[in-house]
Amino acid sequence: MPDGYDQPLFRLGWTGKRDTWAFAIWLASKDGYEVSVLPSGSFTGTVEEAMDCACGLYLSDPTAWELPRQRIAPPH
Repeated sequence: MPDGYDQPLFRLGWTGKRDTWAFAIWLASKDGYEVSVLPSGSFTGTVEEAMDCACGLYLSDPTAWELPRQRIAPPH
C-alpha cells in the first residue's frame, strides 16, 4: 500500500511437493491464521488456488473461487 501498510491474506505451508501447498487464511477477528479449505474442497492446492481464494474472500469476488475451466473469457 502507498502508506506502507501491509495486510496479511494467507499463509502457505510446505507439503514436500512443489505444486501442493497447505493453506491458512488470515482472520482479522482472531489476529491470526486459520487452517482453511480451498474452494476445491481440499486443504492443499496450488499457490494460485490459495491466492484466488484469499483475494476472493477479501475483495468479495466469488468468481475468484471458480475453477479455471469454469471461467468465461471476456469478449474481445
